[in-house]
Amino acid sequence: MKTIDLSSATVRELNQALHEQARALTEREWVVSNPGGKHNLAVGLNEALSVEIVGHAGYYCAGMNQKASVTIHGNVGVGVAENMMSGMVRVKGSASQSAGATAHGGLLVIEGDAGARCGISMKGVDIVVGGNIGHMSCFMGQAGRLVVCGDAGDALGDSLYETRIYVKGRVKSLGSDCIEKDMRPEHLEELAELLNRAGFDEDPASFKRYGSARQLYNFKVDNASAY
Repeated sequence: MKTIDLSSATVRELNQALHEQARALTEREWVVSNPGGKHNLAVGLNEALSVEIVGHAGYYCAGMNQKASVTIHGNVGVGVAENMMSGMVRVKGSASQSAGATAHGGLLVIEGDAGARCGISMKGVDIVVGGNIGHMSCFMGQAGRLVVCGDAGDALGDSLYETRIYVKGRVKSLGSDCIEKDMRPEHLEELAELLNRAGFDEDPASFKRYGSARQLYNFKVDNASAY
């Protein structure tokens, strides 16, 4: 196991070392101490490394992740796991806005709360939040699943495409074209698997499912004058 102390090393040195080891594959387990809320930690990893960040991280932590498993033992700033392709990112605390933005794959777990625009324009990632999420979450969500064990803020799923949303608590309001849908057996099974992967002991039957009414992005010739 390799340890890098960011009270003396720079973020550039950390990321360079991670990328060099990803190519060499000689050291797969890393610990980052004293992150001090620094930005852009462990970004662009593309091999199956394990990175433990012991403390709070700033903007875009674990962005563009592929294959790696990154755990942040604290809170994170804007855009954690932004544009993630695969692998797993776990936040032991809470996340600021735009968590998992534009992410294409992998699993993002936030054990605390997530701010506004969680999962904005998500394109295939699975996001599981143990607490609440803020307003405009899953705006223009295209694919993937968003699971919320707490409450959701205003305009959930606004302009949604095919992302599936599961919320246990109260939804303050739904966005344009987002509606509540039936929870069929296949959805209960899917949700149970996601909660299990994320490590949450929740009853899938206590959640509601939300999705697209499919009225916004389908062109209807009868309404041509309105476009």
